[in-house]
Amino acid sequence: QLQLVESGGGSVQPGGSLRLSCLASGRIFRDNDMGWYRQAPGNQRELVATITSGGATHYRDFVKGRFTISRDNAKNTLYLQMNNLQPGDTAVYYCNIFPVPIDNWGQGTQVTVSS
Repeated sequence: QLQLVESGGGSVQPGGSLRLSCLASGRIFRDNDMGWYRQAPGNQRELVATITSGGATHYRDFVKGRFTISRDNAKNTLYLQMNNLQPGDTAVYYCNIFPVPIDNWGQGTQVTVSS
């Protein structure tokens, strides 16, 4: 069973940056396409960015040019570099397999963007 542990969130002002990490254990991380998801209060969880097992990336329009997804298969770790953060990015961020997430979501990491 894949287990996921997110970290790196925090509180920043608009225009700030954060780097999220997701440590995956259990099943073989490197064979799976992965994604970062987020859930803001009162909203459904949404996909933010994806990366294939080979490193090809895709971004939702609302983060394109600001966020960068990457992975280190040797460390079983997924990353999300977030620049020029805006209040609309405030959410709990999760990592999971893409396109079919496993049911065992991690605890997520809170990102708060506020002046």
